[in-house]
Amino acid sequence: MLGIAPVTTMEEISTRLDPAAPGFVLLSACPLMHGTGQFSSLIAMNLGGCVVSLPSRHFDVDELLGEVERNRVNSVIIVGQAFAGPLLEHLDTQPGTYDLSSVIMMSSSGVMWGQDNKEGLLRHLPQAALFDSFGSSEAVGMGASVSTAGGASQTARFQLGPNCVVFTDNGRRVQPGSGERGLVAVGGSIPLGYYKDEAKSAATFRIFEERRWSVPGDWAQVAEDGSLILLGRGSVCINTGGEKVFPEEVEEALKQHPSVRDAVAVGIPDIRFGETICAVVEAVPGHTPVLEELSDHVKSHLAHYKAPRHLVIVDSIGRAPNGKVDYRRLTALASTQLGVATL
Repeated sequence: MLGIAPVTTMEEISTRLDPAAPGFVLLSACPLMHGTGQFSSLIAMNLGGCVVSLPSRHFDVDELLGEVERNRVNSVIIVGQAFAGPLLEHLDTQPGTYDLSSVIMMSSSGVMWGQDNKEGLLRHLPQAALFDSFGSSEAVGMGASVSTAGGASQTARFQLGPNCVVFTDNGRRVQPGSGERGLVAVGGSIPLGYYKDEAKSAATFRIFEERRWSVPGDWAQVAEDGSLILLGRGSVCINTGGEKVFPEEVEEALKQHPSVRDAVAVGIPDIRFGETICAVVEAVPGHTPVLEELSDHVKSHLAHYKAPRHLVIVDSIGRAPNGKVDYRRLTALASTQLGVATL
C-alpha cells in the first residue's frame, strides 16, 4: 500500500468518493442474515451502490482480498476480531500482494475489535477509516468509534449515540466519571418487541424516566468526557468471589498475548469462589500457551482477580459464521476437560 496517502479524518474519506462515478461498492464478509451485513448492504443499495458477495460459503481471507481487488470494493463489512484477526495475519505474511487502494472504509459490529488489530490493519490500509459500531438488531446506534492512520480508537470505547443513555438497573442515569456501572439503553425508534415472546420483550424493552427504551443487556461505564466504556453482556458475566467479571475484557487482554490467536473466558464452578475464570484459548500455530504466563499477562492489564485460574487449549474457538461465541458450549467443554461438574 505504499504511495497511498493516509487519512486522519472522516471528512477526508468523503473526498475519495467521486459523485459522478458508479455507486458505492460494498462487500459483506459476514453472512447477510446477520444484522451487520444485512443492514450495511441495504444502506449501500438505497444509496444506489453495489453489493458484492463472496463466492464460497465459508470465510477465506485470500478469497476476500481477491474479491476486494477484482471488484474495486470501497467498503468491507466484518464482525470484529473474528474476521479482523485472520485478515491482519494474512496481510502481514503477504504484504503488497493485493491492490486494496479502492478501500476507504472497513466497518464492524457485534463482536469486540481490538486497538492493536486496528493499528495493524491501518498499516496496510492507510487510506481507509475503520468504523466500529456498537449496537444490536433491537438497539441500533448505541455508539461508534472511528480509527484512521492518525490514531486507532481504544478497544471497547465508543462515543454515545444521540439516543443512547446508560442507566443503573433501577433506572437512574449513570453520571460521567462516576465509575458506576449501568445498562446501555437506546430510545427513539425502537422495535415493539419480540414476536410471540412477551417475557423477553418485557425484559428488554423497559420504561425509564417515563419513556420506553431498548435495553439488550450490555453493561458499561461513562467516562468523564461522556464516552462509553463497554464492559460486556450481563448474561455471560462471571461471578468470582462476589466480584463480577465481564468475559470480553479478559478475552481482549488474552488476545494481546503473542501465543494467543483467539480466546474466550468462561466461568467454572468453584466451591470457594462460586466461579473461577477459565481461559479457553486457540493458540497461534507453533506456540503453546502456559497458564502462568497468560495469568501474569492479564494481571498486567486488569485487576488481579480477573486473571484466569484455569487454561483449556482448543484447536478452534469455533465461532459461528457471524463471529459470535457459544459460551454455553465452551463452558461445558472446559468443565469436562477440567473434570468439574457444571451447576
